[in-house]
Amino acid sequence: MKAIKNLIVGFIVSFLGSLPLGYLNIIGVEVLSKLGINALVSYLLGVIVIEAVVIYFTVIFSNQLAENKKLMKSIDFFAVFFLLLIAYVFYAYSNQTTQEHNYLEDYIQYSPFLIGFVLCGLNFLQIPFWMGWNLYLMNAKHISLSKKLKFHYIFGTLLGAFFGMLAVIVLLDSLSQKILNYSKIIIPIVIPLFFVVLACFQARKVYKKYLKKTATF
Repeated sequence: MKAIKNLIVGFIVSFLGSLPLGYLNIIGVEVLSKLGINALVSYLLGVIVIEAVVIYFTVIFSNQLAENKKLMKSIDFFAVFFLLLIAYVFYAYSNQTTQEHNYLEDYIQYSPFLIGFVLCGLNFLQIPFWMGWNLYLMNAKHISLSKKLKFHYIFGTLLGAFFGMLAVIVLLDSLSQKILNYSKIIIPIVIPLFFVVLACFQARKVYKKYLKKTATF
């Protein structure tokens, strides 16, 4: 049961994290439109190879940090701001559009796999993103990263990243100039609101766990 839960939670977190119109998705649209679906799959495999390495090491490091109870208490408080930050990131990304710039022209001489591999490797923001998520999910007991269970979680995140990016890229490519509806509704409103709600639940948890007792006289 824990293995299935790890798989599902990992998939959902990574799927949602793949939705913003970042440069990986924008270049993915150009790979699909110019080189086809097989090249896109190769591109996405290059992306998730890097993500697999990043997620694995952040999971290992998070597991060690979880043993420090004082640190985990601080993370409980930090999680509120972390979730609000994620909501803001989704909102900020909504201002990005696929303008009349050929992003792929700088990389077209390389294989799609190598393009995805290199570009994902340059995305250093994924390290604090996954570190924050792993610690939050562990402390909230949504996942268990002991022994082999961590590999179910990692596998779920990789599936989520692959299918999340694939869905967004295919959608954007099919909508072409109509992506404004996607950008103006789903990214800046629905998804940020989801994380704001999570932040509210986390704030309520922090209050009941740490502040309620000290507030009573």
